[in-house]
Amino acid sequence: MLSHSQIWRGIDRLAERAGLSPSGLARAAGLDSTTFNPSKRFAADGTKPRWPSTESLAKALEAVGTGFDEFAALATGRGAGRAVPLIGMAQAGSEGFFDDAGFPAGTGWEQVHFPGVEDDHAYALEISGDSMRPVYRPGDRIVVAPHAQPRRGDRVVVKTRSGEVMAKELGRVTADTVELISLNAEFENRVIAVRDIVWMARIVWASQ
Repeated sequence: MLSHSQIWRGIDRLAERAGLSPSGLARAAGLDSTTFNPSKRFAADGTKPRWPSTESLAKALEAVGTGFDEFAALATGRGAGRAVPLIGMAQAGSEGFFDDAGFPAGTGWEQVHFPGVEDDHAYALEISGDSMRPVYRPGDRIVVAPHAQPRRGDRVVVKTRSGEVMAKELGRVTADTVELISLNAEFENRVIAVRDIVWMARIVWASQ
């Protein structure tokens, strides 16, 4: 059984991994923005612990595409992290750094450790440029999982045949095209032909 502190630690880590604050996670789950705030974790006298409801936790897990087993790993810290290769966004757009499946090629990458990342093929990208503000800023690091099946509404990293690498929100997908919604309102949404996409990977964690 998870303790009170572990449950709330798991929620904090779940939000952090998705690049959200606790209130942002609550909004993403369709809940009141204060649902997961620190002020909700104890009664007014500060001594009696309050627990999140099963329904609110289930909605939060669904909002970020996470199962309870993975949440338990985040909450307890057991099996909740691994070292992954770190690659710059500029390198990601260059030839020779990735294979055709979207996996880093070669060895000698800097290794960084992220909690809650167990995918053997996951890797980290360091953000550069302003096109992903305010969600991701230069210097932020995101972890992507090439094997994770992206769904509409997920944040993804896409590489095109022209060498462009971008982080977007996945919109409508058809047999021929993929809609990519810009995270920065100053940049237009994109609709790209499936044939022009080299690889697309779901963002599963963000360090900001």
